[in-house]
Amino acid sequence: MIQGHGGNIYAMARRLGCPPDAIIDMSSNINPLGAPPGLLAHLHDQLERIGVLPEVDARTAVEHMSGLLGVDPRRMLAGNGTTQFIYTVCPALNARKVLIVGPTYADYADACLMHAVQPRHFLADADNRFKVNLPLLDQALEGVDTVFICNPNNPTGRLISHTQLHDLCRAHPRTYFIIDESYLPFVPTDHFRSMADCELDNVVVLWSLSKIFGMPGLRAGFLIANGEALLCFKRYMQPWSLNCLAQTAIDYLGGNRTTVFEFIEKTRRFLLAARGQFCRQLALQGRLIPYPSLTSYLLVGLPEGVVADAVCQHMARKRLLVRHCGNFLGLSDGYVRIALKDTQVNQLAVSLLIASVQLP
Repeated sequence: MIQGHGGNIYAMARRLGCPPDAIIDMSSNINPLGAPPGLLAHLHDQLERIGVLPEVDARTAVEHMSGLLGVDPRRMLAGNGTTQFIYTVCPALNARKVLIVGPTYADYADACLMHAVQPRHFLADADNRFKVNLPLLDQALEGVDTVFICNPNNPTGRLISHTQLHDLCRAHPRTYFIIDESYLPFVPTDHFRSMADCELDNVVVLWSLSKIFGMPGLRAGFLIANGEALLCFKRYMQPWSLNCLAQTAIDYLGGNRTTVFEFIEKTRRFLLAARGQFCRQLALQGRLIPYPSLTSYLLVGLPEGVVADAVCQHMARKRLLVRHCGNFLGLSDGYVRIALKDTQVNQLAVSLLIASVQLP
């Protein structure tokens, strides 16, 4: 199991000798606006539910989430975060020849290796600003039975358009496409469209509540698929995969759709402004390279001779945690990822980043 995920504030707190809540965590890609209005109060009022088993198949939560996504609930499964489904892909689909489009989230590869499957990687590069070369990817899919695509991608923030991705999936009907849309809700409205609406039998969509709704600790995720693919994953579902507090959170979200949609739009507007301001400030420094992103985070290239270890340590001394990207295959210790926060924290991060690359 990889230990290099973002959000490890506990290890950092032990190292600095401070409480975890004293650390500003810009390493974990959570909504900078927090949870939707009323959600935390609702969970507090429902704490007594931990004394009762949750609904065994989370059917009510699935129905609520299907309403939010506009998807037939019969096409959906609820799980213990999208992680549960990622680690089920290989046995469920009998995947043997797997391709991972990267640089991307390391758990896709870890999930393959757990089941003795050695994946291949198709890597976008800095010369193309980490935009995926789709004609080359189309060629690389020859003989592949399963491909993982994070869209928009973590950590690069790049998005493959719905039209392009739909055409690619349709062109390879014998290949399963695992499309992880955990960060899609952050994408501006004019770029937003889920692959869940395409209903191609070779497309499996993963949808996370952790990021956009600021609830990673509840571990709630959904899988959307059709036909045989859906049946394959159903065979590997365990009872009570979604805990009672996660289920009640989804009940709240489904019962307050207007509030939820307004919250998502507010988040998108905030991020559009915050990304622009952050990138402009870094551009004035001239040596740091923020790569294009449509999400809540930015991949930042460091100047030659500056390594992520030094940058992360400098920022950690100020109790601010950013993501070292050295363990993303296809990146190196020349990159960090920064999740945007409020204006004051973003300004602090810019100042510390600039100072870190000027250190002797």
